[in-house]
Amino acid sequence: MRKVLIFSLVLAMALTASTAFAARSGGTLNTMAPYGGDLFGLDLHKSTRYQDYLVGMNIHRSLYKWDPYKNEPVPELAESVSISDDGLVYTYKLRPNIKFHNGRQLVADDVIWSYTRIASLKPASPQLDQVKPIKGVQDVIDGKAKTISGLRKIDDLTFEMTLDVPVDMKFYLWLPGTDIFPKEEVERLGDAFATNPVGCGPFKFVKWVKGSEVVMEKFEDFYLEGRPYLDKIVYKIMGEAAPRDLAFKAKELDATIVGAVNYPEYKANPEISKNMIEVAEMFTRLVGFNPDFKPLSDKRVRQAINHAIPADLIIEKVLKGKAFPARGYLPTTSPAFNPNIKKYDFNLEKAKQLMKEAGYEKGFTVEHAIGTANKSWGTGIYEAALPYLKKVGITLKIQQMEGAAMAERVRQADYQMFIWSLDSGPDPVEVMARWKSDNPPAAGNYIQYNNAEFDRLLEMAEATRDKEKKLAYVRQAEEIFVEDAPLWFFNYNKAVLAHQPWVHGLAPVAPEMMFQDMTNVWIDETSPRASMK
Repeated sequence: MRKVLIFSLVLAMALTASTAFAARSGGTLNTMAPYGGDLFGLDLHKSTRYQDYLVGMNIHRSLYKWDPYKNEPVPELAESVSISDDGLVYTYKLRPNIKFHNGRQLVADDVIWSYTRIASLKPASPQLDQVKPIKGVQDVIDGKAKTISGLRKIDDLTFEMTLDVPVDMKFYLWLPGTDIFPKEEVERLGDAFATNPVGCGPFKFVKWVKGSEVVMEKFEDFYLEGRPYLDKIVYKIMGEAAPRDLAFKAKELDATIVGAVNYPEYKANPEISKNMIEVAEMFTRLVGFNPDFKPLSDKRVRQAINHAIPADLIIEKVLKGKAFPARGYLPTTSPAFNPNIKKYDFNLEKAKQLMKEAGYEKGFTVEHAIGTANKSWGTGIYEAALPYLKKVGITLKIQQMEGAAMAERVRQADYQMFIWSLDSGPDPVEVMARWKSDNPPAAGNYIQYNNAEFDRLLEMAEATRDKEKKLAYVRQAEEIFVEDAPLWFFNYNKAVLAHQPWVHGLAPVAPEMMFQDMTNVWIDETSPRASMK
């Protein structure tokens, strides 16, 4: 009798699971690609554009993927990963049931070939930095070798990766663009691979209507049983907020990114607000100070600017609340976020006192305050801050520039102030290393930051494999950085994704909200695009 009971219980659980899978299966998701008027291409080894990544990541797959709930990369194509005690040798065991969309099994040779392709592409692949820690990559770049010496096949499902330096490769090999491709399809299609991609992800490419939409369908042989749930995804290419808003309200879009223009309205709507996902994206909006401009070489002046500008008020009034106030460089979603860092409060009296102590009681003029037209982190923010800066004697001469031109000025340290949005995640050690004194402006240390104790702490963080010690060193380094005030710390982007009530499984993806892995997304029967099965 007991055996019958156990069998009945197991059968009931199996039926419940299969019913759950069936209830989630089917239908079409209409979403959007919001970052421009079209895609560049879906050969992500060659692309620099998030617009391409957010679409292509559901056709292709990388060795790791971002887990929005653990807030870190986790193995994806790998079944297991072992790391040597010195952190230099990674051994990967691949899942045995991964197939490309052409039906062939993915094996270790595909991983080695894909990383070698990234290293050897001419012009250089935008993903080159992600594979550079692997031993022998530089020899391939320099044309001294055709293969990467640090990659060794052990058997069809196992390979070894040896590094030059002990970095955490999960932060390098999760990004869309480090995908594993089938060599035969890339060679067969040539440049046409970018418009007819073959991957191993949950969805197969169907068509790309230029400037209009990209359509993909469920891959029945995907390596996760029962998934994806959706039959089809249609990415509508919609670079403008107004058409997205109209389409979402007309229920033609199942999900949409929400900008500052629409955010207050969506937030106030009792129905839409119940289906909004918000996350502090790993992008920090800031003003950088050039230490070669004498007034800004004084820490007290930089601190005065941080106290003089009411960042919270500007976020509320200008950005309509669509941002999180910054207390330092690392956002609240960073594993090294430090809640103990004291945020610069709006305090004009303190700002005036610091200016007086620095010898600038009468103020000064910033002749070159450069920025773009971006509404969230462009010259409009300077204009909002200007009346308050004038109260402590600082005048800005604002120069609005096109993005690429401004970026070049910043890399050459040809500015006195710049306003920008910079990447601040997900690896806090790599992120803060941007500001080390041995990193030149052209490589990211735009403010020429130089602090020996900051450098020492980051080197200690780089050297240890103890996760908690690593994070503690980074937090100490950031405390020094914030106290030195080489930036005006403005905000962390509040990324907002609104979805219809019938959509389930979208997630708060901190590195970039639109990097939505659609494997577990499903729509219920109330959707106008639900399956008719």
